[in-house]
Amino acid sequence: MTVDRKKDEVADYTLRLNDSEVERYRLMAALAEERERDKWTAAGAVPGARIADVGCGPGAIAVRLADIVAPDGAVWAVDRDDEALAVASALAERTGVPVHTSVGPADATGLDEGSFDLVMLRHVLAHNGGREQAIVDHLAELAKPGGGTVYLADVDMSSFRLRGAPAVYDEMDERYREMHRRRGNDLTIGTRLDELLTAAGLEVVAYEGHINVMAPPPGMRGPAWAARDALLAEGLATPEDIARWDDAFQKTEEIRSGLRFFGATFVAFGRRAV
Repeated sequence: MTVDRKKDEVADYTLRLNDSEVERYRLMAALAEERERDKWTAAGAVPGARIADVGCGPGAIAVRLADIVAPDGAVWAVDRDDEALAVASALAERTGVPVHTSVGPADATGLDEGSFDLVMLRHVLAHNGGREQAIVDHLAELAKPGGGTVYLADVDMSSFRLRGAPAVYDEMDERYREMHRRRGNDLTIGTRLDELLTAAGLEVVAYEGHINVMAPPPGMRGPAWAARDALLAEGLATPEDIARWDDAFQKTEEIRSGLRFFGATFVAFGRRAV
């Protein structure tokens, strides 16, 4: 395990990485691999490959990719947040796979250009309003000329639902969406992945979408709840709001009848010719 730190490039992380949130990432990673494994293979996630997982978060995808490319390949996991990388490093150590980690933003990772068989970016573009094309352009530069690929996955939050949620969920969700509106983020960015790849000079090989359906484990309340600290910091929620939302969810979770998350995810990958 190698860890590089560039503290001047670290930005605040939107999501609170407590145990339930890390578990949410792991469940999402398992679902992603189940649905997308064939696409990962077609994009270059094969034994011996060099892969960059940009915006890796707590590393749930990175360790799965590292297991695929072992023993001769390698995965470089990059994130802008020290806390997320610490979780990713610990997860890799527990899993027993080699992952190299470094701090950096998605549009200036510091990785060697033209050196990766596959560059993956998942659920990052929706949180980087105004920088989406710059990010994908940078990822395209990291891919190997003559066949390296860039693989994108992101959401259409207009489709997101939590069936069986307490009444306060809609209020919490609207505050979360307002936070993203203020930041200039596009929560439907998944519907533009092919355009971003094409504008970066890549040939779009695959582009598709699907609906995820997930029964949340206890404590998993979606990205709006995970972003509650950011909502507080931006004046979109008060401590009293958080306590009220928490109380409502606890009462619902005691029953846990019919709780289901629904949300559309889009994936696309493009290949670099030169």
